[in-house]
Amino acid sequence: MSYAAYLPILIQVVLAAAITIGIIAASHLFGQRFRRNAIKDTAYECGVPSDGSTHTRFSVKFYVTAMLFILFDIEVVFLIPWTFVYRDFLANHIAILCPMLFFLGVLVLGLFYEVKKGALEWEK
Repeated sequence: MSYAAYLPILIQVVLAAAITIGIIAASHLFGQRFRRNAIKDTAYECGVPSDGSTHTRFSVKFYVTAMLFILFDIEVVFLIPWTFVYRDFLANHIAILCPMLFFLGVLVLGLFYEVKKGALEWEK
């Protein structure tokens, strides 16, 4: 068995480790933790020092909307492989349209349910 075939993989692993160590070392050397500066550590927005708290709390509605977006976005990603294999399934006489329509129906029903429950309404 020849180890020469594994040389490119070894080089890639060593380079990845070196770059990772280099970035972490540069961050510790030149980052904010290295020199404490009161002005540098404050929040800065549009050239004016901020008034009040810089860490505002977000409403739960924001997180619910974000989770619903991710959920429906991931479900739509499942449609992409179907578009690539649709012709292959048709050539082999395998019915794929009904499962696709069922999946889309469940997706639309879930969206209607969320709209009915008011999950996408910001003001209540």
